[in-house]
Amino acid sequence: MHDVLKWTAGPTRLLRRHRDPVVVQTLRSAAAATIAYVVALRLSPEPAPLTAPLTALLVVQVTLYATLTNGIRRVNAVVAGVLVAIAFSLLVGLTWWSLALLILAALAVGHLVRVNEYVPEVAISAMLVLGVTTVGNTAWARVVETLIGAGVGLACNVLLPPPVWVDEAGESIEGLARRVRQLLLRMGEEVAERIPVERAAARLHEARRLDHDIVQVDAALRQAEDSLRLNPRVKEGLLHRVVLRTGLDTLEICTVVMRVLARTLTDLAKARDPDPLFPAEAGAAVELLLSEIGDAVVSFAVLVTTDLSRSAESAEARLSAELQAASVTRDKLALLLRDEVERDGRHWQLHGAVLTEVNRIIDELDTEHRSRRLFEELDRVSGEQHAKLPRLARLRERVGVPERLRRNRSGGEGRSS
Repeated sequence: MHDVLKWTAGPTRLLRRHRDPVVVQTLRSAAAATIAYVVALRLSPEPAPLTAPLTALLVVQVTLYATLTNGIRRVNAVVAGVLVAIAFSLLVGLTWWSLALLILAALAVGHLVRVNEYVPEVAISAMLVLGVTTVGNTAWARVVETLIGAGVGLACNVLLPPPVWVDEAGESIEGLARRVRQLLLRMGEEVAERIPVERAAARLHEARRLDHDIVQVDAALRQAEDSLRLNPRVKEGLLHRVVLRTGLDTLEICTVVMRVLARTLTDLAKARDPDPLFPAEAGAAVELLLSEIGDAVVSFAVLVTTDLSRSAESAEARLSAELQAASVTRDKLALLLRDEVERDGRHWQLHGAVLTEVNRIIDELDTEHRSRRLFEELDRVSGEQHAKLPRLARLRERVGVPERLRRNRSGGEGRSS
């Protein structure tokens, strides 16, 4: 058995590396640039048409949506630069002052035609064309090579559809949820004891550092959202994007509330020093409650990253059971803290804050709350699409796309998540 696992480890690692974004981007870019150069050798009048592979190299991206947007912007930038260079060649020619005016005009035109990051490309194209003696031939060759490079880059992603990065985004979301759970477990283990203020403050800093994790997960989710746009391999791409995005939004709210909870526990440690934060029975209830909430956070992440399957149904059932258990423990803790306040009411504000914050997390993870949030986001996105592209929106309504989206969600909130 060990030999079999060792024999399959190599191909498994190779398959994972094949799906790595860096590997995919490198292979696609190299292939597209080479093909573009071969095609340009036959169609361009230039002896070394390097603009074509350069354009393909810049246009090909990991996702089809990014390829389309970058290709259109780069073609617009090159054509605008060529037109500016032709105008200057007819009026003034090339001198030091005309070069300065050319660059200023090209950059201004680049902002006018909204090519975004390709604004410098307008000036570069204009200078390259103006700097040669046969402006007409060079201008034509540069436009042809740019079109070849953009076309090859687009064809590579159409004929060889790029991977959908939903799984990677899902792994990032689940990884964030597990880090939140680990921090909640550490906080729970310490609240029943007498902990130094420094250790409570350290947990607060850990909660604040989760903001960096949120940024990384958001970047992975943005890549997944781009990979779903205009991708022929994906059905209901809008639904996938909304489910993942609202799931990350919920986890972000939970991390913010957890940071506030860590702040409250730090203040409680200062106020009760050198006594424990809670009496023994209340401390045990807090530890159990934070453990149950941590489990629910992970189950929520599994739920929003799982497709239609029995595993999604089990994840939804598990989340509901964990939230129910957490609610019971919260109610028990509320009674214990009420008794403690009746004995000693000096820290009732902090005790009440702890209950408020854990209750907010439980409410955010609730499946009914998530259903409402998901429908609101679907309505908002659909409204934005209708405002931007009314004809396309009417066509989707005729074929019943919004109804299918709603039917999928009503058929099982968590199962699409």
